[in-house]
Amino acid sequence: MIGTYAAALAVCGASLAIGQATLALCGARRWSWLSPAVGLALLCAICWATVRLPGGGIVSAAAVAALAVTSLLYLRGRVEGGGEALRAGAPVALLALAAASLPFLVEGHFGILGTGFNPDMSQHLLATDRLGAGADSQLLGQGYPLGPHAIVVALDESLGIGLVQGFSGLTIAVALLAPLTALAAFADQPPVRRTAAALLVGFPYLVASYFAQGAFKETIQALFVLAFVLALRESARPQWRTQPLRFVPAAIIAIGSVYAYSFAGLIWMGGVGAIWLAIESIRARNASPAGGAAGGDPHSAGRGAPEHMGEPAATGPAGLYAMSLALVVFALGALPELGRMIDFQRFETFDPSGPGLGNLFGQVSPFTGLGIWPSGDFRLASGDGAVPALAFYLGAAFAAALLVAGLHRAWLRREHAILAAVLTVAGVYLAARVAGTPYTAAKALGIAAPVLTLAIIASSLPASRTFGGSWAPLSARDAGGRVGLAAYVAVAVACSLLALANAPVGPTAYSPALTGLRPAIAAGSTLVLAPDRLLADEEGYRYLVWELRGGRVCIEPESAAGARPPAGVDFVIAPGGRGEAPYPGLRAVRRAGEFTLWRRPGVVGGPSPCPLIAERQVRAGAR
Repeated sequence: MIGTYAAALAVCGASLAIGQATLALCGARRWSWLSPAVGLALLCAICWATVRLPGGGIVSAAAVAALAVTSLLYLRGRVEGGGEALRAGAPVALLALAAASLPFLVEGHFGILGTGFNPDMSQHLLATDRLGAGADSQLLGQGYPLGPHAIVVALDESLGIGLVQGFSGLTIAVALLAPLTALAAFADQPPVRRTAAALLVGFPYLVASYFAQGAFKETIQALFVLAFVLALRESARPQWRTQPLRFVPAAIIAIGSVYAYSFAGLIWMGGVGAIWLAIESIRARNASPAGGAAGGDPHSAGRGAPEHMGEPAATGPAGLYAMSLALVVFALGALPELGRMIDFQRFETFDPSGPGLGNLFGQVSPFTGLGIWPSGDFRLASGDGAVPALAFYLGAAFAAALLVAGLHRAWLRREHAILAAVLTVAGVYLAARVAGTPYTAAKALGIAAPVLTLAIIASSLPASRTFGGSWAPLSARDAGGRVGLAAYVAVAVACSLLALANAPVGPTAYSPALTGLRPAIAAGSTLVLAPDRLLADEEGYRYLVWELRGGRVCIEPESAAGARPPAGVDFVIAPGGRGEAPYPGLRAVRRAGEFTLWRRPGVVGGPSPCPLIAERQVRAGAR
């Protein structure tokens, strides 16, 4: 527990400090809630750039620590609104931490998140172990983005906490940083409304579901897409609109996406940026000379229209110059990863004829992305759990109606970034659904969820006059809409908590040595005698069969072991690196961390009692 929370605190602290200092260098004079995402993006890039140097994780940790301390010193006296930010962020961070801790509290221990849902963490742990040792791995050779893995290596080397705790800490940190980033959309709202909105936008149902699977890449990418949208939105604020570097935060977030999600992450960034710029340009051409609202917006004429409407954020000369600077920053930051991005396009996930289901049971309903899906497992079809299908349909219809209303208000309020984001995530999902696999379509939904929730909530709240839009408060006729929005928030929060409470937590430790036994046992049949706690309390069965996939494997608890292994078993793997043989007559072949591989001498008669464990079988069987 201490190691997990220490890792989460280290990631959050470094992200906030480095991110805010970067924003100050770009011209921000007040605290900005873009800082969590900007800082995390820089952590991914910095750790990946330094982890392969002599010294590995120590060098990465030292570089991050030096930057964090330098950032804090630089920020002294340069940023206003720190106390206000602390009052707004503290309750959000504490509640997000409580929600992210729920899976561990329910399971009664800390360990590998999502072992019973998704076995992928085993492969990430192996790649991270190899990365920390300076060795090659399959993921490294395939161009897989390893920025988050490099952060875990730095955490492991600096804090001495282990890879499992490092990944858990990073995953929890992302769950805290996302709601804090969402505060950028709600900074001017009253405290209760602001806190609830930020938590739900940062941690909607599908993000909570991917968190429950230990799918840190998807939660990081969802955070970066949300932050990119908010960075474009924030560029119209008074503190940003005259700054030549006002689009650099968005560029840095896109760089972070490259190191966390490779070229695929840029699909969302590029789509949002292009559509946003197109909307800005169209409305600029249609605006009246007096600066009136484009298209006859009834809410902006004479009621707090923003001062900068004569020159929209990106279509005037100053805006285009600022955008050019941001593109240069992005090119310089992403260029070192170009070759690996080219290699990664051949990864099996992008092959429509490859393992299209992954750990899913079929296509995931698109309505899960709207936040109301009363199931602890998002992979289940509506009605397959304890809640009748009618409740799913009613919840989906209610959320869809709020989304449509929110998009209408977004158009009236000139929320161009939100409109562009919704169009982009919808287009990416449809493309993945039609031309991709159920696995990639589900990921697209998870990444879309915060944007869809933002569109539902942000456009339905009373608007501030200090931002760049019409910003007239909602009229009295919208009181019913506010009640509906409150009901949506309450039900959606309950669904997110249900997903978190259903999260399995696997082993507390990881040893790459167990994976190394696979070549030795591939030709035979193997009995694994596992610690009782590992099987009973730590989702150990899924973990072990994934580690030893490719051969015939039986798994039994130590306490249930008989007097001799079953007929047809050639090998026995048992705990105890230096202990006695679990059965008479066995010969030690190899020690693997806390396990020892034993061979049964002579010819073993009879067919194998152990099933063949294939990779797709393990994925499809996880329920």
